Amino acid sequence: MAKPAVIVVGADKGGVGKTTVSRTILDYFNANNVPARAFDTESPRGTLKRFHPDVTEIVDMTSTADQMKIFDTLNTAKASITVIDVRAGLMSSALASLRDIGFLDAAKGGQITFAVFHILGPSIASLDEIAETARFMTGAKYFLVKNFINNTSFFEWDQATYNAYFRKIKDATEITIPKLNEMAYEQVEVSSVPFLRFVANKGPKNEAANYSFVLRGYVRHWLANVWSEYDRIKLTDIVASKEKGGSRASNK
Repeated sequence: MAKPAVIVVGADKGGVGKTTVSRTILDYFNANNVPARAFDTESPRGTLKRFHPDVTEIVDMTSTADQMKIFDTLNTAKASITVIDVRAGLMSSALASLRDIGFLDAAKGGQITFAVFHILGPSIASLDEIAETARFMTGAKYFLVKNFINNTSFFEWDQATYNAYFRKIKDATEITIPKLNEMAYEQVEVSSVPFLRFVANKGPKNEAANYSFVLRGYVRHWLANVWSEYDRIKLTDIVASKEKGGSRASNK
Protein backbone atom coordinates (compact mmCIF):
# COMPACT_ATOMS: atom_id res chain seq x y z
CA MET A 1 0.00 0.00 0.00
CA ALA A 2 1.28 3.44 -0.93
CA LYS A 3 2.40 5.71 1.88
CA PRO A 4 -0.27 8.36 2.43
CA ALA A 5 0.57 11.86 1.26
CA VAL A 6 -0.93 15.09 2.55
CA ILE A 7 -0.67 18.38 0.68
CA VAL A 8 -1.68 21.48 2.62
CA VAL A 9 -2.46 24.53 0.49
CA GLY A 10 -2.93 27.76 2.36
CA ALA A 11 -1.96 31.19 3.62
CA ASP A 12 -2.86 33.34 6.57
CA LYS A 13 -3.55 36.32 4.33
CA GLY A 14 -6.70 36.23 2.23
CA GLY A 15 -7.07 37.07 -1.44
CA VAL A 16 -3.91 35.30 -2.62
CA GLY A 17 -5.63 32.63 -4.73
CA LYS A 18 -5.03 29.54 -2.61
CA THR A 19 -8.15 27.71 -3.83
CA THR A 20 -7.17 28.39 -7.44
CA VAL A 21 -3.88 26.60 -6.75
CA SER A 22 -5.69 23.72 -5.05
CA ARG A 23 -7.86 23.34 -8.16
CA THR A 24 -4.81 23.15 -10.43
CA ILE A 25 -3.26 20.49 -8.18
CA LEU A 26 -6.40 18.33 -8.32
CA ASP A 27 -6.54 18.76 -12.10
CA TYR A 28 -2.87 17.82 -12.35
CA PHE A 29 -3.36 14.58 -10.45
CA ASN A 30 -6.49 13.82 -12.46
CA ALA A 31 -4.61 14.32 -15.74
CA ASN A 32 -1.87 12.00 -14.52
CA ASN A 33 -4.32 9.29 -13.39
CA VAL A 34 -3.35 9.75 -9.73
CA PRO A 35 -6.37 9.39 -7.39
CA ALA A 36 -6.68 12.22 -4.89
CA ARG A 37 -9.27 13.39 -2.41
CA ALA A 38 -9.68 16.90 -1.01
CA PHE A 39 -10.93 18.68 2.07
CA ASP A 40 -12.24 22.23 1.86
CA THR A 41 -11.93 24.03 5.20
CA GLU A 42 -13.98 27.03 4.09
CA SER A 43 -16.92 25.85 6.16
CA PRO A 44 -19.87 25.82 5.68
CA ARG A 45 -19.73 26.86 1.99
CA GLY A 46 -16.55 25.83 0.28
CA THR A 47 -15.27 27.17 -3.03
CA LEU A 48 -13.16 24.09 -3.77
CA LYS A 49 -16.20 21.87 -3.23
CA ARG A 50 -18.05 23.85 -5.91
CA PHE A 51 -15.45 23.02 -8.56
CA HIS A 52 -14.51 19.49 -7.48
CA PRO A 53 -17.64 18.13 -5.75
CA ASP A 54 -16.92 14.46 -6.46
CA VAL A 55 -13.67 14.33 -4.48
CA THR A 56 -14.10 17.16 -1.96
CA GLU A 57 -15.61 17.23 1.52
CA ILE A 58 -16.17 20.42 3.52
CA VAL A 59 -14.74 20.31 7.03
CA ASP A 60 -14.12 22.63 9.96
CA MET A 61 -10.37 22.40 10.54
CA THR A 62 -10.78 23.69 14.09
CA SER A 63 -13.10 20.81 14.99
CA THR A 64 -11.52 17.71 16.52
CA ALA A 65 -14.21 15.52 14.95
CA ASP A 66 -13.44 16.91 11.49
CA GLN A 67 -9.70 16.56 12.07
CA MET A 68 -10.42 12.87 12.70
CA LYS A 69 -12.30 12.67 9.38
CA ILE A 70 -9.11 13.73 7.64
CA PHE A 71 -6.24 12.17 9.53
CA ASP A 72 -7.79 8.99 10.95
CA THR A 73 -8.63 7.89 7.40
CA LEU A 74 -5.26 8.48 5.72
CA ASN A 75 -4.43 4.77 5.62
CA THR A 76 -7.91 3.55 4.69
CA ALA A 77 -9.02 6.03 2.02
CA LYS A 78 -9.14 4.81 -1.58
CA ALA A 79 -6.99 7.79 -2.61
CA SER A 80 -3.54 7.87 -1.04
CA ILE A 81 -3.23 11.63 -1.69
CA THR A 82 -5.12 14.11 0.46
CA VAL A 83 -5.24 17.79 -0.52
CA ILE A 84 -6.32 20.19 2.23
CA ASP A 85 -7.39 23.66 1.11
CA VAL A 86 -6.91 25.75 4.26
CA ARG A 87 -9.09 28.84 4.44
CA ALA A 88 -7.57 32.29 4.88
CA GLY A 89 -6.38 33.10 8.36
CA LEU A 90 -6.14 29.47 9.43
CA MET A 91 -2.74 28.41 8.10
CA SER A 92 -0.64 28.95 11.24
CA SER A 93 -3.25 27.50 13.59
CA ALA A 94 -3.79 24.51 11.30
CA LEU A 95 -0.08 23.73 11.29
CA ALA A 96 0.00 24.12 15.08
CA SER A 97 -2.83 21.59 15.30
CA LEU A 98 -0.87 19.18 13.11
CA ARG A 99 2.03 19.55 15.50
CA ASP A 100 -0.17 18.97 18.54
CA ILE A 101 -1.72 15.74 17.22
CA GLY A 102 1.68 14.31 16.31
CA PHE A 103 1.21 14.56 12.55
CA LEU A 104 4.40 16.55 12.03
CA ASP A 105 6.38 13.98 14.00
CA ALA A 106 4.89 11.19 11.86
CA ALA A 107 5.92 13.08 8.73
CA LYS A 108 9.41 13.63 10.11
CA GLY A 109 9.61 9.91 10.88
CA GLY A 110 8.74 9.00 7.30
CA GLN A 111 5.30 7.51 8.01
CA ILE A 112 3.52 10.17 5.94
CA THR A 113 4.58 12.30 3.01
CA PHE A 114 3.84 15.91 3.84
CA ALA A 115 4.00 18.90 1.50
CA VAL A 116 2.98 22.50 2.08
CA PHE A 117 2.10 24.89 -0.72
CA HIS A 118 2.36 28.28 0.95
CA ILE A 119 0.54 30.72 -1.33
CA LEU A 120 2.10 34.16 -1.28
CA GLY A 121 0.60 37.45 -2.29
CA PRO A 122 2.50 40.52 -3.53
CA SER A 123 2.70 42.28 -0.18
CA ILE A 124 5.13 42.46 2.72
CA ALA A 125 2.34 41.29 5.03
CA SER A 126 2.02 38.11 3.00
CA LEU A 127 5.76 37.53 2.82
CA ASP A 128 6.04 38.01 6.58
CA GLU A 129 4.13 34.74 6.94
CA ILE A 130 7.10 32.75 5.63
CA ALA A 131 9.08 32.81 8.86
CA GLU A 132 6.00 31.86 10.89
CA THR A 133 5.15 28.92 8.63
CA ALA A 134 8.72 27.73 8.15
CA ARG A 135 9.09 26.77 11.80
CA PHE A 136 6.61 23.94 11.25
CA MET A 137 8.34 22.59 8.14
CA THR A 138 10.70 20.01 9.63
CA GLY A 139 9.93 16.79 7.77
CA ALA A 140 7.86 18.57 5.13
CA LYS A 141 8.39 19.58 1.52
CA TYR A 142 7.96 23.34 1.67
CA PHE A 143 6.94 25.24 -1.45
CA LEU A 144 6.76 29.03 -1.64
CA VAL A 145 4.15 29.68 -4.30
CA LYS A 146 4.29 33.06 -6.02
CA ASN A 147 0.76 33.36 -7.35
CA PHE A 148 0.56 36.18 -9.87
CA ILE A 149 -3.02 37.29 -9.34
CA ASN A 150 -2.05 40.65 -10.86
CA ASN A 151 0.94 42.25 -12.58
CA THR A 152 3.12 42.38 -9.47
CA SER A 153 6.81 41.50 -9.48
CA PHE A 154 7.03 40.11 -5.91
CA PHE A 155 9.73 42.70 -5.18
CA GLU A 156 12.16 41.10 -7.63
CA TRP A 157 13.14 44.64 -8.60
CA ASP A 158 14.49 45.05 -5.04
CA GLN A 159 16.89 42.14 -4.58
CA ALA A 160 17.59 42.96 -0.94
CA THR A 161 13.91 42.69 -0.06
CA TYR A 162 13.36 39.68 -2.31
CA ASN A 163 16.31 37.75 -0.92
CA ALA A 164 15.38 38.61 2.66
CA TYR A 165 12.23 36.55 2.25
CA PHE A 166 12.89 33.98 -0.48
CA ARG A 167 16.50 33.08 0.23
CA LYS A 168 16.60 32.70 3.99
CA ILE A 169 14.48 29.56 4.34
CA LYS A 170 16.54 26.42 3.97
CA ASP A 171 15.20 23.77 1.59
CA ALA A 172 12.21 25.83 0.46
CA THR A 173 11.38 25.55 -3.25
CA GLU A 174 9.81 28.37 -5.24
CA ILE A 175 6.89 27.77 -7.59
CA THR A 176 5.56 30.38 -9.98
CA ILE A 177 1.88 30.46 -10.92
CA PRO A 178 1.48 32.85 -13.87
CA LYS A 179 -1.38 35.30 -14.21
CA LEU A 180 -4.48 34.01 -15.98
CA ASN A 181 -6.41 36.24 -18.37
CA GLU A 182 -9.11 37.93 -16.27
CA MET A 183 -11.99 37.19 -18.62
CA ALA A 184 -10.95 33.55 -18.92
CA TYR A 185 -10.79 33.24 -15.15
CA GLU A 186 -14.22 34.80 -14.75
CA GLN A 187 -15.72 32.46 -17.35
CA VAL A 188 -14.41 29.41 -15.47
CA GLU A 189 -15.89 30.87 -12.28
CA VAL A 190 -19.28 31.20 -13.94
CA SER A 191 -19.11 27.69 -15.40
CA SER A 192 -18.28 26.15 -11.98
CA VAL A 193 -16.21 23.36 -13.54
CA PRO A 194 -12.57 22.33 -13.08
CA PHE A 195 -10.05 24.05 -15.35
CA LEU A 196 -9.40 20.75 -17.11
CA ARG A 197 -13.07 20.25 -17.90
CA PHE A 198 -13.43 23.86 -19.09
CA VAL A 199 -10.57 23.33 -21.54
CA ALA A 200 -12.23 20.15 -22.79
CA ASN A 201 -15.48 22.12 -23.33
CA LYS A 202 -17.42 20.00 -20.84
CA GLY A 203 -20.11 21.14 -18.44
CA PRO A 204 -20.67 20.32 -14.74
CA LYS A 205 -22.07 16.87 -15.57
CA ASN A 206 -19.38 16.24 -18.21
CA GLU A 207 -21.86 17.10 -20.93
CA ALA A 208 -20.88 18.99 -24.07
CA ALA A 209 -20.66 22.74 -23.47
CA ASN A 210 -20.19 25.81 -25.62
CA TYR A 211 -17.43 27.76 -23.93
CA SER A 212 -15.47 30.34 -25.88
CA PHE A 213 -12.68 28.89 -28.04
CA VAL A 214 -10.53 31.92 -27.21
CA LEU A 215 -11.05 31.72 -23.46
CA ARG A 216 -10.49 27.96 -23.47
CA GLY A 217 -7.23 28.64 -25.26
CA TYR A 218 -6.09 31.08 -22.59
CA VAL A 219 -6.92 28.58 -19.83
CA ARG A 220 -5.22 25.71 -21.69
CA HIS A 221 -2.02 27.73 -22.15
CA TRP A 222 -2.05 28.92 -18.53
CA LEU A 223 -2.77 25.47 -17.13
CA ALA A 224 0.06 23.96 -19.17
CA ASN A 225 2.46 26.53 -17.68
CA VAL A 226 1.26 25.75 -14.16
CA TRP A 227 1.65 22.03 -14.75
CA SER A 228 5.15 22.53 -16.10
CA GLU A 229 6.02 23.89 -12.66
CA TYR A 230 4.55 20.77 -11.04
CA ASP A 231 6.51 18.64 -13.49
CA ARG A 232 9.66 20.58 -12.58
CA ILE A 233 9.31 19.82 -8.88
CA LYS A 234 8.33 16.21 -9.73
CA LEU A 235 5.10 16.47 -7.77
CA THR A 236 3.89 12.96 -8.58
CA ASP A 237 7.22 11.55 -7.37
CA ILE A 238 7.06 13.61 -4.18
CA VAL A 239 3.74 12.05 -3.27
CA ALA A 240 5.19 8.60 -4.03
CA SER A 241 2.98 7.85 -6.99
CA LYS A 242 4.53 6.25 -10.04
CA GLU A 243 1.40 6.39 -12.15
CA LYS A 244 2.02 8.49 -15.20
CA GLY A 245 0.31 9.31 -18.44
CA GLY A 246 -3.30 10.21 -18.87
CA SER A 247 -4.76 13.06 -20.85
CA ARG A 248 -3.22 16.48 -20.66
CA ALA A 249 -5.13 19.66 -21.19
CA SER A 250 -6.08 20.00 -24.83
CA ASN A 251 -8.07 22.55 -26.76
CA LYS A 252 -10.35 20.04 -28.42
